[in-house]
Amino acid sequence: MKRVQRFLVALGLLAIVAVAWTMVITAPDEDRHQVDLIAQARAYLDDEIYILAVPLLEEAITFDSEHTPEMEELLKYVYLHLLEQEGFRRRYINLLNRQLNREDVSDDVFIEAGTFLLKIGRRSDGLDVIRQGIERTGSAYLIDLYEEHRYRFRLHRAVYDEISTVHGNMLAIRQESLWGFVSPTGETRIDPRFQQVSTFFQGRAVVMEDSVVFAIDMNGNRVALLHDYNVTDIGNFNNDRVALYINGQWRRGTGAFNIGAATFDQLGMYSGGFAAAKQNGRWGVIGTGNDWLIPAQYDGIVMDSAGRSFGQNAVFVHQGNSVHLYIGGNRTNHEFEDAHPFGAENYAAVKHNGLWGFINTSGEVTIDFQFEEALSFGQHIAAVRVGDYWGYINLFGDIVHEPEFLQAGSFASGSAPVLTDRGWQILTLLD
Repeated sequence: MKRVQRFLVALGLLAIVAVAWTMVITAPDEDRHQVDLIAQARAYLDDEIYILAVPLLEEAITFDSEHTPEMEELLKYVYLHLLEQEGFRRRYINLLNRQLNREDVSDDVFIEAGTFLLKIGRRSDGLDVIRQGIERTGSAYLIDLYEEHRYRFRLHRAVYDEISTVHGNMLAIRQESLWGFVSPTGETRIDPRFQQVSTFFQGRAVVMEDSVVFAIDMNGNRVALLHDYNVTDIGNFNNDRVALYINGQWRRGTGAFNIGAATFDQLGMYSGGFAAAKQNGRWGVIGTGNDWLIPAQYDGIVMDSAGRSFGQNAVFVHQGNSVHLYIGGNRTNHEFEDAHPFGAENYAAVKHNGLWGFINTSGEVTIDFQFEEALSFGQHIAAVRVGDYWGYINLFGDIVHEPEFLQAGSFASGSAPVLTDRGWQILTLLD
């Protein structure tokens, strides 16, 4: 047995030595063969005989040598000359994908691939490649390229009397005094039949129909009924809190209609666990319980059209003729004439010397004061008024949708409400 084992070990060592010698002997031949292929290909290219250079270069790039990256670039150059012939577009894209999948890929490859895909009409794929390049390389050029091409819009044909901002992947729409819901792409989800509606939160909204208040799911099914309370008005629903107007005062309820005892003069929409609240004639910011982030001692709290005030851990407080920025419940030194709350992004619209611009949560001006009106950013886009009409800008302050609307709302879930001369319509960002 030991003799057999020694024989097998010796045989294994011989095999290893044989493989090593083979690699030593053949490596130079492979290098020479690649160099020969390159020389033959270049001779064809000098005569602009691209089709015969293809098989030579395709074989040359199969060798793992210092010449391979150079041959890949040469082969792409050849493919581009043959691009209109069948199969060569696919070969070019496959070679780009091969380069994109390397760990040390440069931003140049992402730029080349993204630009090519955009050029041939594969816009979504091109933007995906550019986004990946931004994530992997942080290239400023790719960021500029993305901003240049990402903004394309569709204005849906349906017209409504009123549209809410997008929340919970739904928009509330009003037609002939009744409310229903549509998706951000304009698909009718629940026909208008309610006197009042809240926003959707985790697939549930609070509605009023024939003076009865109940909760519905996203298909319009009743999932909870409010008993024993005479509710005459409802607010928006978020963070499992909805404002209900009961016997002349606002109270808070959950989606299952557990009603809190605290009463308020007015109550905004919850966001990030906090809501603007007016109590005894003064405004503050309250949590989902009875603790106040900002005591009710101010003239007002800045809210958006949905009633949200708290975003990015920041709130704007009205005091006298000024608006002050509070971060984490603490007042900063930043003061403005007016403001809109921070949304899902770190840019809020603020007013200074009669014009609107944008700041971050540090109070630094990110886009200069230049607009007649503005809303805070959502999905990298902000509504601004230039002259009499509203359009949209990107994070760099560049106009990405020319001002043409009578009013405009903020983007969420890819869409925003806009007022045209026909009525309220939905504007959708295609990317």
